[in-house]
Amino acid sequence: MIESVEGVGEAVTGGLIAKAVEPGTGEATEAHGVCLNCGAELVGAYCHRCGQTGHIHRTLSAFGHDIAHSVLHFDGKIWRTLPLLAWRPGELTRRYVEGERAKFVSPMALFLFSVFLMFAVFSTLGGPFAIDQAHVDAGSAQELQAERRGTERKVAKLEAERARLAAAGKGTAAVDASIADLKKELTILSAAGTLVDSPDQDAGADSSVLGPGKIRADTGWPTLDKAIEKAGTNPSLLLYKLQTNAYKFSWALIPISVPFVWLLLFWKRRYRVYDHVVFVTYSIAFMSLGVIALSLLRPFGLGGGLAAMAILLVPPIHMYRQLRGAYALSRFSALWRTVLLVNFAFVAGGLFFSMLLGLGAFA
Repeated sequence: MIESVEGVGEAVTGGLIAKAVEPGTGEATEAHGVCLNCGAELVGAYCHRCGQTGHIHRTLSAFGHDIAHSVLHFDGKIWRTLPLLAWRPGELTRRYVEGERAKFVSPMALFLFSVFLMFAVFSTLGGPFAIDQAHVDAGSAQELQAERRGTERKVAKLEAERARLAAAGKGTAAVDASIADLKKELTILSAAGTLVDSPDQDAGADSSVLGPGKIRADTGWPTLDKAIEKAGTNPSLLLYKLQTNAYKFSWALIPISVPFVWLLLFWKRRYRVYDHVVFVTYSIAFMSLGVIALSLLRPFGLGGGLAAMAILLVPPIHMYRQLRGAYALSRFSALWRTVLLVNFAFVAGGLFFSMLLGLGAFA
């Protein structure tokens, strides 16, 4: 229940943030009188001096209406943007790049809204693939136990350090404060839920001695090895973490992906890096909205097989149409670039996943 409320809160937050970065539609009605902010004479719907709108509301219903606008339709522009994004993404990209912007939701606003909405849907309904929640709960309990035992080891080391300092006649205030903080953390961990009793592996234990169902990984990168072993032991927990944590860092997909699009067209000087940023941001927003749609359909019987097929087939078609329209390419030119772009997308996804590992999102 708490996660559902949190998800709704995140959706509202995302809408408000997206609205904040979204320019006006250019379709407001005329206002008369003086600006209530700076006192300038109004000429048009907005103050020409400070930019404030000429229509100021002071009712609770208007405040709720502003939130609804932010979350649902960005003053109506969303209904002009989504059909083009879905079927003619290249035209949308090109029109936005060339300056036709007041009619459409900007790529960044749409991206922000889709990311926060994705979190809200995942928190409420889960992702597009069903997850064995029993395995997730068991894995979470095991992780909780491991965290508690690690904290206990830290406390033991600090207590030994405090004894050494006391014996040497040195101050122990800093160590005492650290021990107190860790003991508070232990109290929270002990009360967090039912813990699974299992033998603890010391840091120096032989990693080749693994329990039933575990796999051994030796890539030379301890963090990656740990993630691979966890994935083999409890894939449901890894998928759950991927669906709930990846959204926090999804913005990184934009700088990761832009260089790959640039490589496809770097000799065409009429297209700038800005064009590629708009292309990538609209593309990722579409993919995010697609995942949201699949997640919303899952409770109505959409199987994992159909969701996987949609994820495999729809993105290449969308990439092809967006490439061809955004960069005025022939069918053949758009086709071979699509093949490369699909492969680049897997590379970008791998880099993104590696970044999440490095940041400890799956630790």
